[in-house]
Amino acid sequence: MELSMMLDYAGDPRRAADEAAALESAGLDAVWVAEAWGFDSPTIMGYLAARTERLKIGSAIMNVYSRTPGLIAQTAAGLDALSGGRALLGLGASGPQVVEGWHGKPYDKPLGRTRETVGLCRRIWRRETIDHHGITDMPLPPEEGSGLGKPLKILTRPVREAIPVYIASLGPANVRMTAEIADGWLPTLFIPEKAAAVWGGPLAEGRAERSPQLGPLQTVAGGLLAIGQDAAAVRERARPQIALYVGGMGAVGRNFYNDLAVAYGYEEEARKIQELYLAGRTRDAAAAVPDEFCELMTLCGPEGYVRERVEAFREAGVTMLNVTPVGPDPARLIETVKNWL
Repeated sequence: MELSMMLDYAGDPRRAADEAAALESAGLDAVWVAEAWGFDSPTIMGYLAARTERLKIGSAIMNVYSRTPGLIAQTAAGLDALSGGRALLGLGASGPQVVEGWHGKPYDKPLGRTRETVGLCRRIWRRETIDHHGITDMPLPPEEGSGLGKPLKILTRPVREAIPVYIASLGPANVRMTAEIADGWLPTLFIPEKAAAVWGGPLAEGRAERSPQLGPLQTVAGGLLAIGQDAAAVRERARPQIALYVGGMGAVGRNFYNDLAVAYGYEEEARKIQELYLAGRTRDAAAAVPDEFCELMTLCGPEGYVRERVEAFREAGVTMLNVTPVGPDPARLIETVKNWL
């Protein structure tokens, strides 16, 4: 099992990147850079490539609407070149509020767009001449443009022709596709004890269609990390994040994270969290998050307990434990957990 962390993108990105780079020597294997509607991830990822020597650097996530497949492939190839082959391309459909509200694009065909983007990226990295017509046309048909477009292949030579592609997915159809075509899976709000009941079927169905050349599906999941006799209290920091996703990331009936909470068995709590959050009562929404939810998606407590949580994630199929170290000495936390893996 590898060890990674999610970069804090809400504050000073340079300081956050410097802090992540400092954890490389403690044993951190990878860092993931979110984008949402804040700073773009490729700029920060390029900075991380220059500040590190061994860390894998991944986007988590770039959505498949705001950039063309060609640009996504170029960006990943550029990062892979700068980092000497350490890029991880995390992709996802995001959601209609971000895609339509921030990027001004219709939120249509999310699975088809994701599948097409993955396929085109891999063809581009292999330096194929692209003549593709689907959701995206490469080149644009003459009647839709100047008529001067022609099939092209990437001008530069990628460091690797198979950059690992991770897909962020939650719904059954999307998870099924992820298990079929992706190198790795980026689930959110992952509870290891409940994962098989929610995703076991779709994962098995996708793996049945998976090419052997891809190898086993990698899974990235984890949560807040704190070790000590009083560390269980750190779980409380998960409440606002859970409330944000379950309550605020989407409208009523169109919130994938709320659907996940319902699938976990928190139906009444999920309804209440969303109701409170959308009414602007964010603190009350956080308070409504079940204690069990906070505990099971974090790794906070005495050393023996945290080791048990690590094993729970491992047994649930997690191959890269993604943690957010909390405490005065994050390097010690990373080093301690790395030694367990």
